[in-house]
Amino acid sequence: MRHATRIAMFASALALFAGTHALSDAATQSGPTPYPTSNDAWPGTGVIRTFGWMKDNRNFFWTERAKKQGAIVFAGDSLTANWKSLGADFSGTLVANRGIGGDVSRGLLFRFQEDVLDLHPKAIVILIGINDLTAKQPASATLTNIRSMLSLKATQQPQVPVFLCTVPPSANPKAPVDEQQRRTLNQGLRQIAKDTKLVTLVDLYAATATNAGTPELHYFTDDQLHLSADGRARWKEILQPAMQRAGVL
Repeated sequence: MRHATRIAMFASALALFAGTHALSDAATQSGPTPYPTSNDAWPGTGVIRTFGWMKDNRNFFWTERAKKQGAIVFAGDSLTANWKSLGADFSGTLVANRGIGGDVSRGLLFRFQEDVLDLHPKAIVILIGINDLTAKQPASATLTNIRSMLSLKATQQPQVPVFLCTVPPSANPKAPVDEQQRRTLNQGLRQIAKDTKLVTLVDLYAATATNAGTPELHYFTDDQLHLSADGRARWKEILQPAMQRAGVL
């Protein structure tokens, strides 16, 4: 019996050492994990995009890790990154903008741990997919990557609510989109929200599209791709009540 007890004590001490060692490694990491150099090393599926400013953005995010603990984290591409007034628009609430221009769902999946989950967020807002669509990626691949993000969240932080946004309309001739794929993607997002605990749909597409499915012009900049100040106000208008109902605000 004493021998078994000593073994159990040794195992506990070893587990404690391993946990402490892991925390020490995380604490001494000097910056974000570099983007993989091999496509096979990326998590998820589909298109990969890396630009110089993405590294710069992630380096900046890393410097804010301590002060953004417990924030509502907005994760996505330029539609999110361009929300420069996010802090003022949610005055009194700690928010973290983790949008990167040009990002795709596979890129967000790669950085989801460090940029989102490691902040131990109060809530997460996800808007991703327009760059997947302009890259002609099938909606099914984007949905797979988003499910992987939600699976990571559910495993590590199951009680954190997620607000999942549909991809808004666009009509930029330099960034054409297969509208059937957009419909498939948005319908898939609606289904994910319906089927997944603590995931709330925020239908940004419905809120910013005309009856014909084209961009409601005053919600977009002249490129008919990015949201204008009115468009971001519209996003807040539909997001804020959902957050209030969930007890986040």
